[in-house]
Amino acid sequence: MSGAVADRRPVPDALLGPLRASDATADPAALRERLSDDGYLFLPAALDAIAVMAARAGLFGRLAEVGEIAPPAVEGIATGTRRRSELAADPGRFLKGLSEHPALRRVSHGPELGRLMAALHGEPVRPYDFLWLRATPVGRSSPLHFDHVYMSRGSARVLSVWIPLGPVPLSDGPLTIVEGSHRAEALIERFRGHDVDRDPDRPGDVGEHPVDLATRLGTRLLTADFAPGDIVVFGLFTLHGSLDNRSPAGRVRLSCDVRYQPAAEAVDERWVGGDPPGHRGLGYGGLN
Repeated sequence: MSGAVADRRPVPDALLGPLRASDATADPAALRERLSDDGYLFLPAALDAIAVMAARAGLFGRLAEVGEIAPPAVEGIATGTRRRSELAADPGRFLKGLSEHPALRRVSHGPELGRLMAALHGEPVRPYDFLWLRATPVGRSSPLHFDHVYMSRGSARVLSVWIPLGPVPLSDGPLTIVEGSHRAEALIERFRGHDVDRDPDRPGDVGEHPVDLATRLGTRLLTADFAPGDIVVFGLFTLHGSLDNRSPAGRVRLSCDVRYQPAAEAVDERWVGGDPPGHRGLGYGGLN
């Protein structure tokens, strides 16, 4: 499971807004223009929902085997127990196995998403081999951050794709984008050139509660009730995180992040290869 302990202050309605939806089949030039204008693309039904739910079933099934998810596993209800360390000697290898599950890779590295990302880039692309899989239990969230600080050693044109692996309603702590953050130059300059592995004592997140930051910047936190097949695409300098998972059913929020960049450009060596080194050489162990 992953995520920071949540600060449970509610988000005022005035600071919460909807992501603007785009059609994944629209003209690629129009999509690129909207990505530039908004700093993100929210693309409902961009992926095959059946394939997404197959990935969800496979991943939660594996987590059920180590006692973390109650049957029926596809519902994703946490048991409140954790036996992973007892049943999987190497937590990093366990997470690597989850992240390389064939049903998940069919979604994250499959031909549909590959074609879409090539169209958005306007040229051939390559995905990172490393996959950021998130199984976020109730009471947890992800702090606001720019992806640049975690993957700044290769192409500057990396695009992140956030994929909810099943339905993720507002109650379950979905992704949130800080509206207009890709143009917040003063904030961006605080993090430009920062590499969390070269300067581990400097945090990668903004260190500010989303409500406080949105109030200070006079902006909103954008999100949605997500369905299987929906995705959100954004660049290295779009500020994002997640809301608290407050699922009344005790459901784990399952999602993943995959990155695509132009194939011809330099790639950050931490995230590619058969066994990507990841942060500080920890591989998938760095996600624990």
